[in-house]
Amino acid sequence: MRRSGSPRRRRASPAPGSPPAPGSDWAYFFDIDGTLIDFAAKPAGVQLDAELRQLIERLFHAAGSAVALISGRSIRDVDRLFPDARLPVAGQHGTERRDGSGRMSRHAFPAEGLVVARARLTEVAARHPGLWLEDKGLSLAMHYRGAPQLAGHAHRLMAEIQAEVGSGFCVQAGKRIVELKPAGLDKGVAVHEFMQEEPFRGRVPAFVGDDVTDEYGFKMVNRLGGHSVKVGAGPTVARWRLRNVRAVRAWLARGVEEIRP
Repeated sequence: MRRSGSPRRRRASPAPGSPPAPGSDWAYFFDIDGTLIDFAAKPAGVQLDAELRQLIERLFHAAGSAVALISGRSIRDVDRLFPDARLPVAGQHGTERRDGSGRMSRHAFPAEGLVVARARLTEVAARHPGLWLEDKGLSLAMHYRGAPQLAGHAHRLMAEIQAEVGSGFCVQAGKRIVELKPAGLDKGVAVHEFMQEEPFRGRVPAFVGDDVTDEYGFKMVNRLGGHSVKVGAGPTVARWRLRNVRAVRAWLARGVEEIRP
């Protein structure tokens, strides 16, 4: 399995335009924050509106249950947002996963390294009120949205800790966040795992995301001949683009009307 971390910095052409209308034979994969919902100061502060819940539920039924969420959030946190849905989901960038049948699985990783890292990061966060440490259980995320001037410090610190705990972990950058997570796992790996199983097998994969962590999902979907959709501005390997969260919802709403049973 390939190693995970920050995607290589290379030029990527802007996505050419809006994606085609969603199809009934697609397998749908969505990031959450910045894609289906707007960012909040802290992930725990996000609340899903009834309109989005209903839209995802309608898509789930129209697409033969081939809808999965692929997020940096933990599965427990995703279930807090979708309390009654029990959707297929890959949490913590694919470190944990619930498949279409509801079966839970976790990839093995050197847990002792996480203990060391947690102690270091907790100490630093306590000394810098603008930094906030999110302990997801299998990965650790340092948020600096509340103190953007500490971005460099947060990234250097995480790189130092990764060197200390070893190659079983890697550093993953995101939007005003830097994470320490098990190496070799990313959103592209999660897409590939889902596509080997029902109800996703044999369908055309479509991945929608907004962050640098979603580029792995885009690459995998491109390799599988599917539809990769970047939300927002910035360079990307995605084949299509939507302007913002509102545009994503409008695109899905139109598609659900076309493909509903």
